[in-house]
Amino acid sequence: MTTRFLALGVHLLTATGAVFAMLAMLAAVDAKWDLMFLWLVVAFFVDGIDGPLARKYHVKHNAPEFDGVLLDLIIDYLTYVFIPAFALFKSGLMDGWTGWFAIIIITFASAMYFADTRMKTKDNSFSGFPGCWNMLVLVIFALEPNFWVSLTLVSALALAMFLPLKFVHPVRTERWRAITLPMALAWTFFAGWAAWVDFHPESWAHWGLIITSIYLVFAGVAQQIIPERST
Repeated sequence: MTTRFLALGVHLLTATGAVFAMLAMLAAVDAKWDLMFLWLVVAFFVDGIDGPLARKYHVKHNAPEFDGVLLDLIIDYLTYVFIPAFALFKSGLMDGWTGWFAIIIITFASAMYFADTRMKTKDNSFSGFPGCWNMLVLVIFALEPNFWVSLTLVSALALAMFLPLKFVHPVRTERWRAITLPMALAWTFFAGWAAWVDFHPESWAHWGLIITSIYLVFAGVAQQIIPERST
């Protein structure tokens, strides 16, 4: 296979995320939350591997007629923001005005963040919370905390999108990548496990989600606090 064909294949792989988003949305409309999250986990996995493949096959040079960055952002907004916000609203986990607040603040703030040209730091981390609402909403479905806890988490992370806080990219942030990448893979595994058992309250997957989520949320902030050793 030619390099151009492989580069085009990466774009096609990225585009499958739109199909998984539609399948997730159809499941969400029928309130099949476990199936919805399973499709979102598949989309999350695809999003995790298409970036390294795009850089390996130099898609900007070998398949420049398609904008991979734009394609990725469109699908990310659907799978990371739009569908999870809909699920949080329709599930009743945040009832009344809190549900309206969550769906409005999540979709509005994320639209602004995704268009922000300052969203990446010099070390390829994210500046501000990168709108991974799919991860938060899945954890809320799994743990079912008090709606005030959910409201606090949504509000704090929406604010964190526009604060000078660093959030690691599991693949592209080199510092601590030996820990971060396995943590991200473990989160994906535990998320799929939790959805597979329909968020059974006694599932060990919940503990895995808590541990990996705490690391992924705070690792970047910890890197800002802990100075990097000079080599």
